[in-house]
Amino acid sequence: MPTSFLTREGYRKLQDELDHLRTGKRQEIANRLHEAMEGGELIENAEYEAAKNEQAFVEGRIKELEVLLATARVIDETPPAAELVQVGSKVTIQEEGSDPEVYSIVGAAEANPGEGRISNESPLGKALLNRKPEDLVTVDAPGGVFVVKILKVS
Repeated sequence: MPTSFLTREGYRKLQDELDHLRTGKRQEIANRLHEAMEGGELIENAEYEAAKNEQAFVEGRIKELEVLLATARVIDETPPAAELVQVGSKVTIQEEGSDPEVYSIVGAAEANPGEGRISNESPLGKALLNRKPEDLVTVDAPGGVFVVKILKVS
């Protein structure tokens, strides 16, 4: 089973989601199912069918979170003073003719490019790993190949 990289905050958020699904959401769905079963004919009961579908989704998400958290490796978002890009690093890069951009390298479960958090498994994240400031890095992305310069790693 592959290791999932998570920040402490990301681990906590996923654990909170799992706790909510196990307690509150499961009980809410159980109540909906009970009410729908009291409503008569189950075969033609749309509310019962909707509740069963939601139950299946919630149980699937619970299993997914359990595996993710069980295989997670919690990373420190302030890695040692090593100048190499690692999961947990904050990297400032610049593509020629563009403004500098800052990204945090995180595991796939926490990636959110809009917030500057890119996955270590993404084309850019993979290309940056184990590189250092001043390196020119070629990125083979779905939109085409481009080159960035690493300005800073922290």
